[in-house]
Amino acid sequence: MTKLSVNINKIATLRNARGGNVPNLLQVAKDIQQFGGQGITIHPRPDERHIRYQDARDLKPIVYTEYNIEGNPQHNFIDLVLECKPTQVTLVPDAIGAITSSAGWDTVSHKSYLTEVVQEFQRNDIRVSIFVDPILKMIEGAKEVGTDRIELYTEAFAHQYSLGNKGGILPYVEASKLANDLGLGINAGHDLSLDNIQFFKQNIPNLLEVSIGHALISEAIYLGLENVVNMYLNKLK
Repeated sequence: MTKLSVNINKIATLRNARGGNVPNLLQVAKDIQQFGGQGITIHPRPDERHIRYQDARDLKPIVYTEYNIEGNPQHNFIDLVLECKPTQVTLVPDAIGAITSSAGWDTVSHKSYLTEVVQEFQRNDIRVSIFVDPILKMIEGAKEVGTDRIELYTEAFAHQYSLGNKGGILPYVEASKLANDLGLGINAGHDLSLDNIQFFKQNIPNLLEVSIGHALISEAIYLGLENVVNMYLNKLK
């Protein structure tokens, strides 16, 4: 079964909009795990507009499933991850001030830098995943870097699927086949939702984990958090 890691950034966004501690981020993380979620993902950004660096520290003793911290491996982020020692770190090439992730790594041009960062995390027993587009050259580059896993950036698939074009899955199928051949674990995330997750899962061989935040939290407003978590789990079986 593909694991579901729930990104709780949007819970932090709602909390920060009003100040105080409602909704309680730590309680939500506990609840998601109790409801069956198999991981908690956060993506702190330098301006801390949703997840704060202190949140990452506070979540460490709370998350007893898989703890995944995403972000651009700048110095402050690297220090935070080494302090928290999550199960997994996902390296994302976010520009400062970006609203959300918009592209995967160029693993060829950034080979030297990524190799150094990956090795530092692996020396500290932290599994590393690199955010990539479904481009074969970039997946080969990820293998050269030495990462444990890749996370396929799925925005293009989700957009095409919403238009009724199921052929948008094909680059991801080819990318996953190559990743499997190279011995890379496969994660996926970005714009995956209850509408498209089952189709994606059925077509990607050996999909280990999906990280879902915006859609899941939005769906939960109407359907309830516990219900939505279990709806995803059923589709990922």
